[in-house]
Amino acid sequence: MNRFTLPRDLYFGSGSMEYLKTLKGKKAMIAVGGGSMKKFGFLDKAISYLEEAGIETKLIEGIEPDPSVETVFKGAELMREFEPDWIIAMGGGSPIDAAKAMWVFYEHPEKTFDDIKDPFTIPELRNKARFLAIPSTSGTATEVTAFSVITDYKTEIKYPLADYNITPDVAIVDPDLAETMPKKLTAHTGMDALTHAIEAYVATLNSPFSDPLAIKAIQMVYEHLFDSYNEDKSSREQMHYAQCLAGMAFTNALLGITHSMAHKSGAVFHIPHGCANAIYLPYVIDFNKKACMDRYAHIAKCAGLKGETDEELVDSLTESIRELNRKMDIPLSLQEYGIDENLFKEKAALMAERAVADACTGSNPRTIDKEQMQKVYECAYYGTKVDF
Repeated sequence: MNRFTLPRDLYFGSGSMEYLKTLKGKKAMIAVGGGSMKKFGFLDKAISYLEEAGIETKLIEGIEPDPSVETVFKGAELMREFEPDWIIAMGGGSPIDAAKAMWVFYEHPEKTFDDIKDPFTIPELRNKARFLAIPSTSGTATEVTAFSVITDYKTEIKYPLADYNITPDVAIVDPDLAETMPKKLTAHTGMDALTHAIEAYVATLNSPFSDPLAIKAIQMVYEHLFDSYNEDKSSREQMHYAQCLAGMAFTNALLGITHSMAHKSGAVFHIPHGCANAIYLPYVIDFNKKACMDRYAHIAKCAGLKGETDEELVDSLTESIRELNRKMDIPLSLQEYGIDENLFKEKAALMAERAVADACTGSNPRTIDKEQMQKVYECAYYGTKVDF
């Protein structure tokens, strides 16, 4: 028996943040990141809407990129002091992911991080609060997913927490927030969305329910990402919806080793997550195609790419991804990104070992061992073809 889970309600369109005026509750804890929500006036707007709804608010501010275990526990403590019945997370993937994990420890203070770091080990929630997410970036789709990525900086490990209990109750996908993204962030988050959709389409839990969402997201990314990167307002809106569709697909079909590799190297080399996915994706497709050539070929056809055979179509797909990277100034290899070769060699085996154990590896369409994973990392470092 399979499962398909999404937020109960999703509000979208320009100005859809106004839904907050109608929210029923007494107290809301608002989690935000480094200041863009305040800088562009969206935080004040949210607080004003909640005041209209008669809801008292308190802030958790300054959540860092790649939020830490320590940040999660500090936030949970603030929640226990304030006792909100709504947790509202605004901004990029980091504050929303952090708030999801804070929610767990707010409701279950007896739990440790080790208790929940393995997939589907989070206890029942919604005994104290419900969760509402408002994304400002067009990539992570954490507003509709059962995932939260938290970093343990002591061990240099990113943990993708996975459990349907942390799927938000309400998502507000308001493209007004995405208009403020700088070009580099637009590029990185857009490639993250493309990776989500492609990995969901080939993941082992793909289904007739997730496939249409993944394909539509891919088509929208190919049509709108570069124009969105060049700050076209209409394309920014369409990318905000595309990334959400990709999230709906992957939260149910799951992901693959592009994400496993990005999680583990991101914690070590501090590469932005979307950038890491953009670098690794063509190499992973070449590795995985032995297991699912037909599905990658179908993706290429749906994206309007050319090829007479499945092999040619898949080559067109990987080249199109590299071309998108080139056009948006994303490196094509870890070496081009600037990772020191000696440092890479020092960390490669450990990253490979940890990537094999990552929660996303189990749903990759082709099984992989530590030695193969290290070889994929090496190909992605030097920019060489994966042919094994």
